[in-house]
Amino acid sequence: MLKNDAVTIEDLTVVRGSRTVLPGIDVGLRSGVITGLLGPSGCGKSTLIRSIVGVQRVKAGTVRVLGEDAGSKSLRDRIGYVTQEPSVYDNLTVAENLTFFARVLGVSISDEVDAAIESVGLASHRDALVGNLSGGQRSRASLAVALLGQPPLLILDEPTVGLDPVLRVELWDMFAEFAHSGTTMLVSSHVMDEAERCDRLLLMREGRILASDTPQALCESTGTTSVEDAFLALVRGDEGAVR
Repeated sequence: MLKNDAVTIEDLTVVRGSRTVLPGIDVGLRSGVITGLLGPSGCGKSTLIRSIVGVQRVKAGTVRVLGEDAGSKSLRDRIGYVTQEPSVYDNLTVAENLTFFARVLGVSISDEVDAAIESVGLASHRDALVGNLSGGQRSRASLAVALLGQPPLLILDEPTVGLDPVLRVELWDMFAEFAHSGTTMLVSSHVMDEAERCDRLLLMREGRILASDTPQALCESTGTTSVEDAFLALVRGDEGAVR
C-alpha cells in the first residue's frame, strides 16, 4: 500500500453469523486508476465494497477512504456508489430522478443534472420514465446519479451483470473516460475478460486477496497469457499451500 492510495484497508475482518467473510485483509486502491475487483460470486466482493462505502458492520480493522474513516459524513458527496440493482425510481423520469438526488446531495441542479445525463449517453431519454427504459439504460441512469457532484471515488458493484456484450463495451469505454479525467474507480466483476480493461486488479477468493497488481504483471508472475489463466494458477497455488 502507498501513502497516496485513495483507499487503505488494514486487517479488515467481517463476520456474519458463524462465518468469517473477510478474515483480516490488507489492501490499498491506487488513486486515479481503474481497479478491477474480480472473483467468483460469493467470494466477498460486495462485502469489501460495503466496507469501503461505510455501510458494513466490521468486527476489526481500519478502512480509510480519501483520508477519512469509512462512513464519515464528509465522504457522502465524495463517493459515487452504484449497487448491483438499479437505484433509481421507476415512476420518475431520468431527469426527475437526478434532480431528486441532486437535492439530497446538495449539488447544483442546473449544472450537474444535464452534465450527468449527457455523460452516460441518456440525453435523448432525459424525459423518459425510468420504468420504461431497457436494463442497460436503467444501469446508465443509476450511474448518472452516482456521478452527481463529480465524486473523486466511484465504486461500481458488478455494473455489467445481465447486459449484452455491446452495452458492456460501451460502459467500459465510459469508465476509461472517467479514469482519464482523474476519477479513482473500483469496479467489481466475476467476468474475467473485463479484467483486461483495468489498470490494476484485485483477485479475490473465499474472502482473501490472492493478488493485487497490474494485469500484465499478474500474467508474467504466473507464466500465463490471460488474467483468467493467471487467476486459476493462483487458485491452484493457494490450494497447494493450504494442503
